[in-house]
Amino acid sequence: MARIKQYIDAIRNFASSRPWTTVFLILAVLGFGWWYYSSRNKQDIPNFAVISRGTVSQVVSVTGKVKPANEVNLSFEKSGRIAVVYHDVGGLVAAGTLLVSLESADVAAQLAQAKATVRSQEAKLEELRRGSRPEDIFVSEVDVENAANDVTNEIKNSYVNSDDAIRNKVDQLFSSPKSASPQFNFTISDSQLKNDIESGRVAVEAVLTSWNASTADLSATQDIYQNIKESKQNLRAVQNYLDKVATAVNTLTTSSTVSQTTVDAYKAAILAGRTNVTTALDTLTTSEEKLRTAQSKLALKKAGTVQEQIDAQAAEVDAANASVMNLQAQLAKTVIRSPISGVITRQDAHAGEIAGIGVNLVSVISAGKYEIEANIPEADIAKIKIGDKAQVTLDAYGNDALFTASVSKIDPAETVIDGVSTYRTTLQFKKSDPRIKPGMTANTDIAGEKREDVLFVPGRTVFTRGTIKTVQMIEGDTVREVEITTGLRGSNGDVEVISGLKEGDKVKIN
Repeated sequence: MARIKQYIDAIRNFASSRPWTTVFLILAVLGFGWWYYSSRNKQDIPNFAVISRGTVSQVVSVTGKVKPANEVNLSFEKSGRIAVVYHDVGGLVAAGTLLVSLESADVAAQLAQAKATVRSQEAKLEELRRGSRPEDIFVSEVDVENAANDVTNEIKNSYVNSDDAIRNKVDQLFSSPKSASPQFNFTISDSQLKNDIESGRVAVEAVLTSWNASTADLSATQDIYQNIKESKQNLRAVQNYLDKVATAVNTLTTSSTVSQTTVDAYKAAILAGRTNVTTALDTLTTSEEKLRTAQSKLALKKAGTVQEQIDAQAAEVDAANASVMNLQAQLAKTVIRSPISGVITRQDAHAGEIAGIGVNLVSVISAGKYEIEANIPEADIAKIKIGDKAQVTLDAYGNDALFTASVSKIDPAETVIDGVSTYRTTLQFKKSDPRIKPGMTANTDIAGEKREDVLFVPGRTVFTRGTIKTVQMIEGDTVREVEITTGLRGSNGDVEVISGLKEGDKVKIN
């Protein structure tokens, strides 16, 4: 200090003898003062850092907006007239709550009919799977027995009608009709026809005699189809013979011994006989068909249902159920239900109005469950991951109100904002809080990777040349360059040292 005082006195004396140098001297004093104090300050500020242990962590700060965790806009999938509006704006609803419905009486009626069809088809399927009941088989057996008795009666009736046609109606034209040489009592121009009628009478008599014997003890327990066959053959034989007799009778003319009335009576008798025999043949054929049908039904019931029939009926049941599901889907399109629990924020439906397809009528947001949506630049996106915790402040409540959240989703696709690539990131609040409202500005500090109890140095001490990182280590009065391996770089600039230094080492600060 004495030296400085002497220096100042010398300057003052010099300046008093040379006034023009006053300005120069003042500048010299100021320069000397700056040098002096600057030298002292440099000695007070250390130019090195000591390697120590601590925590290195990355924090990503970003601003986002609060939004509901779930928000849905609802509309009808089909058009129609609005029947009922169940809840207004502000109403709390649970998931599945009915909000609006259209008039749907026509679809409901079709659905009821379709369900009835399903029950009917299922009953048929169950019947096929169960097979025939003993009662059903018994009924079919009775049907077969009745049909067989009808056939037996028709065989006997066929004989009776044939016997009447020949022995009552035809024989009045003969002399000794049942003898070996019956004589046709009338002269006709066709001698061959007369011979055929007379010889045919002998053959028909043999048929009737044999047929009568077979029907005397006829019963349904015999080979009934053989009896049917023989009876049909007999009926056709009688039918053919009656055709020839009718041809001869139709040529008869009146004479002194035969009047027109008699001729007409003969013609009527032969016609009646032919008609009765033809009817008997038709009736016997019908009875045979009924017998075969009854026996077939009985055989099917005894055999049970084939798998193909069961499969076909099962397909009918599936088709009926598909119709029900289709109508249920159509009915579901006539109502709007809330897919989430929350609060109604929009209700534009009004009873009586026509609702269009896809027109948003109702909006619902989740109650009490909110999230933050923020866009994080690509320079920071690698520092965070799903599950990382975050501290949040809302502008509405200032920095004193802290909320906690965690990263729940990071979009893989970029979103370019003002020419910068960002990635939309979603954070979920840890707890519900009535103070949180949609649209609030959220200031979020996301805690990324964190390493505790590691060696670290300030980032200003590290030199980088290509891939090599070095520091200037101070050892006494010397400084030497040391290559180090670094790890995590913290948000405050601290750098983790993996190798190359030890705790307590001093490194020069750039």
